[in-house]
Amino acid sequence: MIDADGEAPTNALLSRELSRAAQVVIVEAAPNQLDRADAARIVLRGGEIADLAGVLAIVDGGTGDHCRCLGWPTILLLDGEGTQLACWTLHHQTGLRGPGNCDADLRDGPVLSEWLARRGLAGSLRVQQHLAAVRAREEARRRSWVDAAPADLTSAAESASLGKRGAETRLAGAVMRRYPEVRERIRVLLGWAGFTVRYAGGTPWHELIPQRILLQEPSEAVFTALAAAPLSVAQLDGAAELFTSFEWTQADPPALPEALRATLISHVTAVGTEPMKFRMHYGYGAPAA
Repeated sequence: MIDADGEAPTNALLSRELSRAAQVVIVEAAPNQLDRADAARIVLRGGEIADLAGVLAIVDGGTGDHCRCLGWPTILLLDGEGTQLACWTLHHQTGLRGPGNCDADLRDGPVLSEWLARRGLAGSLRVQQHLAAVRAREEARRRSWVDAAPADLTSAAESASLGKRGAETRLAGAVMRRYPEVRERIRVLLGWAGFTVRYAGGTPWHELIPQRILLQEPSEAVFTALAAAPLSVAQLDGAAELFTSFEWTQADPPALPEALRATLISHVTAVGTEPMKFRMHYGYGAPAA
């Protein structure tokens, strides 16, 4: 085996190790599953190995760390007798573990994935396409949340949604200045807080900002604001989420006014998502003891 444990990963080291290989076998499996009968594989020789070196380019110096997963595909460097010289793995189609003493980021993971797909190993490309679709959905959702922000607060909401330092505090201050009247502020925030309940797949931290601001309001002020006028669907969604949130229930709040409780039960029963119904059943909608 080639011993490069003392060196940081560099392209020079990668090329040097590849130059010693008579053949390179790439298997769409983790290192402990190389004997899987259904694992696609290719064998590279001569100029194909040089081509691999080009698309396998890394960021010199490495990350200084090791990914906890086994990684795949596996890249085996073999000599002319078939003896293994090195075993490398790709990680999340963005990094390489192999040459050097730590992982290294790929310079262009998508290019490598496309190169492998043209040679019959399409797994990495499928993962790349899936991750791109996920990122697109996440970005569309983030933009929709910003667009749902109250009037004059979209700029502050944009910064908060991007996780900029101090942005949540600035957004909370902007809400207080824009809506100094407590009942209006609570009702506006409830409508914004209702945005998240119609999405599946977890809740980004920034989407809970309206709820975190609401939790700073006195519970009686919240009840009064809710009773001031009929509520929209979004406001009912936001109220249902607020009253079943961990922070609200753990603060030992007063019981919901019966009229509000009945309205929420009717709303969630009629149009609520399954998670909303579950939380209601074990929260304000639980049968009286």
